[in-house]
Amino acid sequence: MNEQLKYDLEHLKTLLEAVKHQGLDYLNHLNDRPTSKKDSELEFSELREAGIGGLEALNLFNKKFENLIVGAPGPRYLGYVIGGTTPASIMGDWLATVYDQNPQTINAQGDISMLIEKETIRLLLNLFRLPDTFLGGFVTGATMSNFTCLGVARQWVGKEKGLDFAKNGLSGDIKILSAVPHSSSLKTLSMLGMGSTNFEKVKVETGNRESICMEDLLLKMEQLNGQPFILISSAGTVNTADYDDFKAISKLRKKHNFWWHIDGAFGAFAACSPKYQHLVKGWEHADSITIDCHKWLNVPYDSAVFLIKEHHNVLQMETFQNSNAPYLGNPKEDFNYLNFLPENSRRLRALPAWFSLTAYGKNGYRDIVENSVTLAKRLGEAIDKSEVFELLAPVRLNNVCFTLNGKEKNEVVGFLKRLNQAGKVYMTPTMYNNRHAIRASFVNWRTTSEDVEIIIDELQKALTND
Repeated sequence: MNEQLKYDLEHLKTLLEAVKHQGLDYLNHLNDRPTSKKDSELEFSELREAGIGGLEALNLFNKKFENLIVGAPGPRYLGYVIGGTTPASIMGDWLATVYDQNPQTINAQGDISMLIEKETIRLLLNLFRLPDTFLGGFVTGATMSNFTCLGVARQWVGKEKGLDFAKNGLSGDIKILSAVPHSSSLKTLSMLGMGSTNFEKVKVETGNRESICMEDLLLKMEQLNGQPFILISSAGTVNTADYDDFKAISKLRKKHNFWWHIDGAFGAFAACSPKYQHLVKGWEHADSITIDCHKWLNVPYDSAVFLIKEHHNVLQMETFQNSNAPYLGNPKEDFNYLNFLPENSRRLRALPAWFSLTAYGKNGYRDIVENSVTLAKRLGEAIDKSEVFELLAPVRLNNVCFTLNGKEKNEVVGFLKRLNQAGKVYMTPTMYNNRHAIRASFVNWRTTSEDVEIIIDELQKALTND
């Protein structure tokens, strides 16, 4: 054995203790950790002939990088819809690394990590009040969840036309309808060979909405004259957290032949609260749903799930089945996750989610969701009352979309840069109704009303520092 490896193995407890104390120090001071870093130059190292060992590597990391790590899991990091990490999810994440399992299947010689994943999916279905007719699995994020769901949707369209796209490649045009698809869905269409611009845009409802206009959707459906198509709908649009009318869409399935996909990366969590679960009423009739766990579930990156109706199992296996790999077993006899999702090898992502769901239950996540919405509405009210800022849309759930009243692009961009550079709060730029805007997203379990007051104060400071 390499001498450095041998030394670290013999002193593993010391190494892990050092990391534990550093991790606790970071988490205990997360409120004070800057939410952005100033521009800095780094000198990149060359790989040494002889390593320096784990403890010296930690020291070098601290010297070069640690002070540049921002407080992304903190309470005032409101960009990109990033959740924090609950204490229990950190426990699960550490153990997922320690156990180092590759969830695939269970057999006489295999591990049980697949059963942990399947139980976690069941817990999530309970949380979202969805039926157990969905098959689910863990992937890296919304992009790969959308990829998995829309990959099966692509195969479904082919079968409706008497074709096997998975085996023989795409042939002909695939009809796709959507109003406000997330960028990850469009990226997915590109990766699947369907084309990121190859969708017909459906109008949105009037009255400052981002939801599908049902009249226009019906018109476009009728124009397809019975052709099978894919509908990508939204449970929480990125700017204003708007929802499509799932109950109305489900009724259209009686007359029209389409695969119904819902991107609910963060908006699915409305189902956790009796106050907001009406927003997803009818979504149980969808063919597939995307949900991000490293958003409102507040587990560490990277974690998301796909949910696909079990009666599409054959199509899903046709899409992702490993061929010519007898050592992996018979896919027709033994369930194996690697035949139902893109990755063959992956970590036990389900374990952090299992720990957090088990530790905090339905009530815990109801409280997280309702607290986030309350705080978003508080910020929205402050912006709406301001003469300097303009609230661009109602705060329907957890996203606040606003801009500077009467200001041009460069002034909005400059303001956001000053706000973020102060390091107390972080927000992201966006475009809404062709206007340059700013978006603040509340999903972190740590965020409190005191944080909102700090955020409001920082908004004022960024104005005066012009």
